[in-house]
Amino acid sequence: MQASAYTRRLAAARRPLLSATLLAALLPALAAAADLKLRILETTDLHMNLLAYDYYQDKPTDEYGLAKTVTLIKAARAEAKNSLLFDNGDLLQGSPMGDWVARVKPLPLGAVHPAYKVLNAIGVDAANIGNHEFNYGLPYLRQAIAGASFPYVSANVHVDDGDGNPANDAHAFTPWVILERRVTDEAGASHTLKIGVLGFVPPQILMWDKQQLEGKLTVRDIQETARRLVPQVRAAGADVVVLIPHSGFERGETPRFAENSVARLSEVPGVDAILFGHSHGEFPGAFFARYPKVDIARGTINGVPAVMPGRWGDHLGVIDLTLRQVDGRWQVADSRAALRPITDRATRKPLVAADPMVATLVADEHAATLAYVRGGVGRTTVPITSYFAQVADDPSVQIVSQAQLAYARRALAGTEFEGIPLLSAAAPFKAGGRMGWTYYTDIPVGPMSIRHVADLYIYPNTLKAVRVTGATVREWLEHSAGQFRRIDPAGPAVQPLIDERFRTYNFDTIDGVTYQIDVTQPARYDPDGKLIAPAARRIVNLQYQGQPLDDNARFIVVTNNYRASGGGGFPGLDGRNIVVDAPDENREALVQYMRASETLNPAADGNWRILPVKGVQLRFDSGAGAIAHLARYPQIRLVKENGDGSATFELVD
Repeated sequence: MQASAYTRRLAAARRPLLSATLLAALLPALAAAADLKLRILETTDLHMNLLAYDYYQDKPTDEYGLAKTVTLIKAARAEAKNSLLFDNGDLLQGSPMGDWVARVKPLPLGAVHPAYKVLNAIGVDAANIGNHEFNYGLPYLRQAIAGASFPYVSANVHVDDGDGNPANDAHAFTPWVILERRVTDEAGASHTLKIGVLGFVPPQILMWDKQQLEGKLTVRDIQETARRLVPQVRAAGADVVVLIPHSGFERGETPRFAENSVARLSEVPGVDAILFGHSHGEFPGAFFARYPKVDIARGTINGVPAVMPGRWGDHLGVIDLTLRQVDGRWQVADSRAALRPITDRATRKPLVAADPMVATLVADEHAATLAYVRGGVGRTTVPITSYFAQVADDPSVQIVSQAQLAYARRALAGTEFEGIPLLSAAAPFKAGGRMGWTYYTDIPVGPMSIRHVADLYIYPNTLKAVRVTGATVREWLEHSAGQFRRIDPAGPAVQPLIDERFRTYNFDTIDGVTYQIDVTQPARYDPDGKLIAPAARRIVNLQYQGQPLDDNARFIVVTNNYRASGGGGFPGLDGRNIVVDAPDENREALVQYMRASETLNPAADGNWRILPVKGVQLRFDSGAGAIAHLARYPQIRLVKENGDGSATFELVD
């Protein structure tokens, strides 16, 4: 009994020691098994809107600006132990500051671009190259991104070596990187996490910037590139793989070399998160609720967490990953994607203040940009607005057409093309929609300056003219007429007119001919230019100089490099029929026209109209600022002001 009691006492005394020993042995395993939470942040399509400042209206704004997004970034980082920040391109072009540093006073060699002064300061981990990065040419792009203190990736862009075989072309930029970061799991243990990052750009850059890139680059399909490279990134040791496609999310079929390939990327094995952009949309968001394989509540596409945070810094994209070790490897156990806005759209009140650091970093560039945009070019005797540019001939489009015609007449004088009838195609660039109810041109009567020119023509396109037949003019307009929904004469008494899927910059109107649009007919082309209704004709009474247009007649149409090279998928336009290949921007043509005219009256000439539909009210929304200009549009009636910055209107007979 005594021995037995002694044994029991000895065992009891040893028990804590054994438990401590066992606990010490188990601690590494427990630490390894603890979840690891990783927050991934995205900005995209900033378009050089570094400050919360509207250079076109020459005043501060609460609706956009990286300076406000920075406040969101700092707050999101403070909430998470582990975070990474990525930018998805279309950074260097889009605001007058971007033009100033690229064209007006070019960036000196060795100087840091103002965009990278900011992105370096906020600690971006890696970035992707967007399509608009190529607008100013490859040398400028390479010079600018050299100032970034973080890596750039672009996996599907290659150097054209001139041998006619794109399969052996080398990468033009670093295709992917693996970022090594020390991270802390939920138990407090530290780990080294390897994050693989791949970037992509639309193959259409070769079309959109043909003049800058032809013979220099080749571009491969986005999804095929991802399928080839993601396994390589995994094999190189990546624990997590993040794709950053500068590409949108389209519903339906996604063909090879598609501009918008996010749906297909979500099907690539081994992808843990997708940070996308390009189309300036908001994912997760109600717009995408009915898209296939989408879970809006969780923010996933085909089960993959994904985010697209709008444009110009109006949102921050946030993906939260919960990682768990399985068989010694990290795997995504849970995820959630969400957007954080800088403004409450319902109340139109700002949710955050601008971070003052940004204004300090780019103070000199901001001051120089203001001096540039305030330079005078002429005077207008009537307001120039774009509130109704989608439904009626419009002064903001008319003045662009007039400037293009004036430039082309000079360029064609004395050439073999001088006697060919000259037409001009132009589209509204600022027409609200996803860009917000204040995104319109609204130039008052009085002096005009460079900022007004940039307001009328926001892209750095160069002026081109193409030789076409009357049949091509007809098809050109048919594609443009796809902007409208089909109206059923026997349907409801009130029907919406505008198809919001159609990009307004593809709604070309052509001056020099007259025509009407019959919206009771189906669209002949889809928004990407695919012929979908061969028997349909929306363009009616198409005439030149009062006579029916001859399909065999020859015309020269002045436009921009984007359209002339095939941008928008317009039939008959692929870059091979260009007869004026001007180096000057369309904006320069506008400046020349304004200065030559001194006093402008860019009233629309009414060369096109939408035919009324008996018994149906054709309704559309525009910015509430349009109400002040209704007197000049007798064919448009106000239905109601909606209280959110928009108003509903309808066409009247």
